[in-house]
Order: sequence, then structure tokens, then C-alpha cells
Amino acid sequence: MYSYLSLLQNCANHGVRQKNRTGIDTLMIPGGALKFDFDEGFPILTTKKVNFKAVVAELLGFIRGYTNAAQFRELGCRIWDANANANKQWLENPARHGPDDLGRIYGAQWRGWRGIIPSWDTGPAVGVVIDQLARALDLIRNDPTSRRIIVSAWQPAELDRMALPPCHLMYQFLVEQERRRLHMTMYMRSCDMFLGVPFNISSYALLLSLVAMVTEYAPGTLTMFLADVHIYENHRDQVREQLRRVRRKLPRLVVSPRAVKFVRNQVEAMSWLESIEPEDIELVGYDPHPAIKGDMAV
Repeated sequence: MYSYLSLLQNCANHGVRQKNRTGIDTLMIPGGALKFDFDEGFPILTTKKVNFKAVVAELLGFIRGYTNAAQFRELGCRIWDANANANKQWLENPARHGPDDLGRIYGAQWRGWRGIIPSWDTGPAVGVVIDQLARALDLIRNDPTSRRIIVSAWQPAELDRMALPPCHLMYQFLVEQERRRLHMTMYMRSCDMFLGVPFNISSYALLLSLVAMVTEYAPGTLTMFLADVHIYENHRDQVREQLRRVRRKLPRLVVSPRAVKFVRNQVEAMSWLESIEPEDIELVGYDPHPAIKGDMAV
């Protein structure tokens, strides 16, 4: 996790003060990149404990297309509660449909992107709903040389229908056929280096691992392109504490035999991903330093 700690240090040392919508100033640097090789282990911070159970629960919710905080809680993830029920702008938004509603967030875009196909003749325009994740799986299997295996959560027409516009807004799969490795790149517009990014690293590492498994590849590398890289002012002490700690060995991801059996039996890929439960996934050998608490800016 050297690339993460190096960027965190750079942000702490050289970030410029910025105001933002939360009212809590940040220290910001414009642009950064992180890269993780799965040959070194599963990418997760060891300088502080990451709540991997919440990582798993949130990602499975995205894969299933969940748009309600109660659905995430049922899986074991509470990180969407505040955005659903304590975000003043969202509470006043007429698009919000009652308590726990999150609107058209990540899962809705990954699994049900809504668009319009314009007519080039006298007929009417046609509305479409696109399962981007299912399409990506199909391309990995049937057109692995494609450079268009992209899933986007940034839907400009629906940004005002989301409790929080996507911070991690797109990802792309790259197939290395000769060595049967699957790589991923992703882009984040807003990057909370203390709270959010550690979670995002492991979430996208898990997504890559599961997609690689279901398409019969090995996970290769995860590359993250970060735009507004920042540390919130109220996290400075926590960042100093984290940077004093020594990195430890990375763990190994294990998926239960029940889930592996589905892969070997070649069950349809998307149905397999939707069938995974949080208890099917665990990390072996994860021995991090203790967690460091910090308040989330909403």
C-alpha cells in the first residue's frame, strides 16, 4: 500500500486549503494515482483497520442495484444512513421517496442506466435501460480485446436524483489474454484520503476479484486515477497517527466453496454475482493496526 501512503503524505505536506459544500475545509492536491498488484496480496490498508465486512456489504448492494439505505443495512453496511437521512440538501429534494431512499446512486446506474435513443427518421425516440455490469461481463467473455469495457455511474440527467452524486464515477476492465489476467482502472472525482479512499481501494479490488473469478481470469492490477485529492481539516491528527505506523503483510481473499461451486458449474455470470452473500467472502491473514475513527463530512 506504499502508493496510498505516499499520496496521503504528499497531501498532508503540500495540500492547499479549500472550502467545500460540507463546511469543513480540506487540504487538497489536484490529481494523483494509485496502483496495486494482486501478486502482492489483496489491496487493503494495514496501517489502520478497514471494516471489510462493510466493504463487502456495500459492494454486494451495488451489484444488486440497491438504492435504499435499509437494503444496505440488511447486508451489514450502515455507511449510507447519513446520506439518506441526514443530508439536508437530499432531505429537501422532491426526488427523495421517504426515509432511507438514496435515489439513483451507483447500483441503479451500474444495473439500470436509463437513456434515450433518438430517432433518425419520423418515428419517436425510444427509452432504454442498460445493465452496464452485465454488458461488461459479456464483453470480457466474448470480446476480450475490447477497450470499451466500461461501466459509468455518472449520469448527468439524474445527478439531482441522487442522495450523493458518484465520487467513484467510472471503471474499465482490461483483459490480458496471454497470462489470463484481468485488470481494472477507475476514476474518482472527489477523494477523501482518510475515510473514503481506503474503503474504495478494497471495494474495487473486491469487484475486480469477483468479476475475474466469474469470467475465469486471475485479478491482475488495480489502477485508480484520483482528481480532487484531499484530507479534511478534522482528520489531520488521525492522518499523522496513521503515517507513523509501519505497513504489514497483505492478506489473501477467500471465497467460500459454495460460491466457487457456482463458478465451476458455469451458472450464468450475473446471477452468480447477485447470489453471493457477505458470509461467502473473507480475508485470510488480515492483521492490521487498530482502527482510527474520524467523522464523515456530509
